[in-house]
Amino acid sequence: MVVLLTVVGIILFVLGLLFSIAWHELGHLSTAKMFGIKCTEYMVGFGKTLWSFRRGDTEYGVKAVPLGGFVRMVGMIPPARRSAVAAGDTSARKMSRWRAMAEDSREASYIELEPGDENRQFYQRSPWKRLIVMFAGPGMNVILAAILLAVLFMGIGIPKETTTVGEVNECMAPADTQIESCEDPGAQPTPAAEAGILPGDRIVSIDGEATPEWNDANQKIRTSLGSTAFEVERDGETFRTDVDIVENELPARDASGEIIYETDAEGDNVYDDDGRRVMQTETVGFLGIVFEQERARLGPVESAQEMGTMLVAVGEALVALPSKVPEVFGAAFLGEQRTEDSPVGIVGISRIGGEIMSQGLPVADTAAIMLQILAGVNLFLFAFNMLPILPLDGGHMAGAIWESIKRNAARLFKRPDPGPVDVALLTPVAYVVVACFLVFSVILLVADLINPVRLFG
Repeated sequence: MVVLLTVVGIILFVLGLLFSIAWHELGHLSTAKMFGIKCTEYMVGFGKTLWSFRRGDTEYGVKAVPLGGFVRMVGMIPPARRSAVAAGDTSARKMSRWRAMAEDSREASYIELEPGDENRQFYQRSPWKRLIVMFAGPGMNVILAAILLAVLFMGIGIPKETTTVGEVNECMAPADTQIESCEDPGAQPTPAAEAGILPGDRIVSIDGEATPEWNDANQKIRTSLGSTAFEVERDGETFRTDVDIVENELPARDASGEIIYETDAEGDNVYDDDGRRVMQTETVGFLGIVFEQERARLGPVESAQEMGTMLVAVGEALVALPSKVPEVFGAAFLGEQRTEDSPVGIVGISRIGGEIMSQGLPVADTAAIMLQILAGVNLFLFAFNMLPILPLDGGHMAGAIWESIKRNAARLFKRPDPGPVDVALLTPVAYVVVACFLVFSVILLVADLINPVRLFG
């Protein structure tokens, strides 16, 4: 059964990723066709075509390598101006190899140009139209992420701690003693068990202070010691009991109740031998209970705030991505430990989907985790594609913006129209970016296969 659930989880995540890619490319395709740009291909994946069909000018299909997708538009690169070499610019001869690469790229972009397509080329559209076409792809990822998170936050809800007791620990032991059961020597009843607190009880107040929220009760317990008055509600009736709170070493928490993690001198996270972040600890009051959780649905404003927080986190992860390359390389080829916040590729994220399904969690919990991860993937696709480098969407957007600035400046100073920005000259840069992406993808693939990230240990 576990194997079946794992396979189902992998398939669901692969389908979710493929849909995210197809949805992204649909944004490019729909806006390009809206502005009269000829599109010859709409493909999910790269490499060999596995399946396709043609409708009108466009071939729709799926390719073998699911590392992305593309919409092939006619005339992505403007025609060359009069050669600088022909004009006598000797410096151009020093750039001949660079220019040769640019011209090869330019020639490839016109292979599919047919009679009647002269006015259906991408570069001929005004900069604002090209900006819309290129932004539409990442924008669709944001829309999909917003839909997924709306289902999560406003439909399923997010876990929220309550003041109701969910579990009572029966026994405890001194910090330097290991016990396997409450019958072992040295085992003592926890303060909660000794006071007769039961699962389902709701803590109303502690030491005379009302505790309407979980953090109120949690912080009050942690700062108390010795005999403490508890007001508890059970089956609709309230009673008072004294609890002898003891000290214990527990994970450190900030004022809002969030766990505090260890960092090194540079501010980077510290990990244990299993790749988990190391929590700070502190000696605080200990009761011996686990508070019950419930799912709380958020409103539109709160959901938007949560999505904004996720987008900021994705941006920070993207900035930190280059620094993660040595770690992933070490995990892939040197046997080093893979940390829990390590980047993952297509294989890794799909394997995580299988791991989630195999845990046998309640349906709501499983759906919530998978929706959140898939939404995070779409937010990452948005942020990554907005980088202003070719061949990413942001690179074409930067070219359109720069062209608009140049043309408006020329119009302001009554100079001749400078014409379209020649993005072909950045072709070598695009080749370097693609090469780096492919190398990193291979490293991620190896790491995901032999040393995967595990959410559940």
